[in-house]
Amino acid sequence: MIHPQALVDDREAVGCETNVWAFAHIMSGARVGNHCNIGDHAFVESGAVVGNNVTIKNQVLIWEGITIEDDVFVGPGVIFTNDRYPRSPRMANARQRYADKAAWLQPTRVRRGASLGAAATICPGLELGHYCMVAAGAVVTQNVAAFSLVMGSPARQVHYVCSCGQKLAGHYLQSDCLHCGETATSRSLLLSSTAASIPS
Repeated sequence: MIHPQALVDDREAVGCETNVWAFAHIMSGARVGNHCNIGDHAFVESGAVVGNNVTIKNQVLIWEGITIEDDVFVGPGVIFTNDRYPRSPRMANARQRYADKAAWLQPTRVRRGASLGAAATICPGLELGHYCMVAAGAVVTQNVAAFSLVMGSPARQVHYVCSCGQKLAGHYLQSDCLHCGETATSRSLLLSSTAASIPS
């Protein structure tokens, strides 16, 4: 379903069973997988890639160079960035740098099953690990390990979480989950069998 007031430049690049709600904009050159939900006022720029079963809530900004793998949750107002030293490309002494995309574009990858809380800011050039959780309002300035919970500005790891999202008593490879029953062994197997859902 593409809402009549959504702007989707290339409908062929949006997978089946994906909903795009009012005032969202998906530019030509972006790719969105199957069974996703794209909320109101979300923006997906050319060159961004979104996997399958992804939830993108309202007012999320996803720029070129951002890859979001399958089963990711992106909370309302999350902002990605893709330039570590941004200047206006229209400024005379910055034009040369922006003439070559390799000189400024810093790709970010969000691994399968990760959750990004409301209003989190993701700095450029990072990898957010499988099933990690970023707290609401966090400013992420460095890579996030698999199954880690990070919070704060700058974000710091404070705990480990299960694939169900609940906190674990210890390291994710040593702690069974008291909420869903997932074992450390099954979590290890899950992680080792989780290939990248989108080609690099």
